Amino acid sequence: MDQQIVHDYFVLLIALLLIIGVITTKFSTRLGVPALVLFIIVGMLAGSDGLGFVYFDNAKVAQLIGVIALVIILFEGGLQTKYSTVRSVAKPSLSLATIGVLVTTSVVAVAAKFILGFSWLEGFLFGAIVGSTDAAAVFAVLKGENVKKKLGSTLEVESGTNDPMAVFLTISFIELLIHKDSSYLLLVGSFFWQMGIGLVLGLLFGKLGSFSINRINLDSSGLYPVFALAFALLAYSFTDLVNASGLLAVYVTAIVIGNGELTYRHSIFRFNEGFAWMMQILMFIILGLLVFPTQLFTFDVAIKGVFLSIILIVIARPIAVFLAIPKMGFSAKEKVFLSWAGLRGAVPIVLATFPMIAGLENSQMIFNVVFFVVLISALVQGSTISMFANKLGLTGPKKVEPVHSLELVSIGKANAEIIEYEVNEETSVLGKKISSINFPKDVLINAVIRDGELVTPGGNTEILLGDILYILVSRKSKKELNQLFQDH
Repeated sequence: MDQQIVHDYFVLLIALLLIIGVITTKFSTRLGVPALVLFIIVGMLAGSDGLGFVYFDNAKVAQLIGVIALVIILFEGGLQTKYSTVRSVAKPSLSLATIGVLVTTSVVAVAAKFILGFSWLEGFLFGAIVGSTDAAAVFAVLKGENVKKKLGSTLEVESGTNDPMAVFLTISFIELLIHKDSSYLLLVGSFFWQMGIGLVLGLLFGKLGSFSINRINLDSSGLYPVFALAFALLAYSFTDLVNASGLLAVYVTAIVIGNGELTYRHSIFRFNEGFAWMMQILMFIILGLLVFPTQLFTFDVAIKGVFLSIILIVIARPIAVFLAIPKMGFSAKEKVFLSWAGLRGAVPIVLATFPMIAGLENSQMIFNVVFFVVLISALVQGSTISMFANKLGLTGPKKVEPVHSLELVSIGKANAEIIEYEVNEETSVLGKKISSINFPKDVLINAVIRDGELVTPGGNTEILLGDILYILVSRKSKKELNQLFQDH
């Protein structure tokens, strides 16, 4: 009976934490504070140093939950990333994800050696842990913001691809600290193996996932999102088992799947969006539970964390940006913005558990200072990104939601979908009457939502800016319909 009560309390606690986590996202928008900060605060308050609901100090469990959450968040972010976006910003994003992380690591390493009193290897380990921007933080903060498309895309692709570099450097420096005789040459070879194989396996699992999702005929449409997510977990685990970059494989897998002709696209996207939010809430609350405020908010940790945060934000990141993308078409203002928008989040905190699990001498100090640096980065940078973009004149038109598909029935029974499309300034049919639009065969506009009101469409109905169109289309005509809306 006692055991049953414990289980009930545990389930109740999870429910309350998720409810509080979801509600905090509403407050985060009003307060101008990134949701991840509030999630962490919830975890800290629920912990033994706060209200005492949960005592949690298991770094291995926190790391496992963090890695799974990162896989799901990266997968959701990759699904939303278009090939055209990746191609347009591939060079600067990959340069920031590699050269940028190396430069950031090196600058912070020098500061960490003297501020924290570390050895050079420990300093570089600290630099590697905080060296990458965080996908969860960047995706969450930029979602809905009207930052110029080129800048937003650069930050999103960078944050989706720089985690493998930070993971590689962190593990390498831990290896060098534990085994003093480790070969630097082998580590260089390991880097190319991890990145190269991670990319190849990501492409393969992406193609396999797209093919399997489209070919299989499941009895329930609710199984398709689960099936798609399984390929993300498969890509990560298999790639990691062959000592390559699982996170890179997940991101590439998601891009391939998200850019293909996909059965139940809307269901897959919406499920993963909600699941990614749930995992983000869970991950940051768990990481908040892992830290003990009485150890974190000491004068020693605070003063060192503040100095290292200033060096990371004001010196290391700007140097990395200006060195990584010297002549890639970015103005000085745009480089300043990219420097400021280099958010740190879950990845550094998860990576900070690696030295703890490895039993390194200064692992607790590394974790506490990294946690402090992340909090400052999220609070200061995360809450001012929109303001910075406006001040520098780097905002674009209001973001438009992508096309969504609402599947009617299984593809095996009826080859049709309902497309939801929001009309924007670049829509080719803007200002035209429905009767004058040369729609493909098997296409019918079912409804128009205008200013929140339903408009029954007729031949004389004019398509206006901001209209949301619900269009019934056969799958064979879907590509032709998309092309019609994109041609201008």
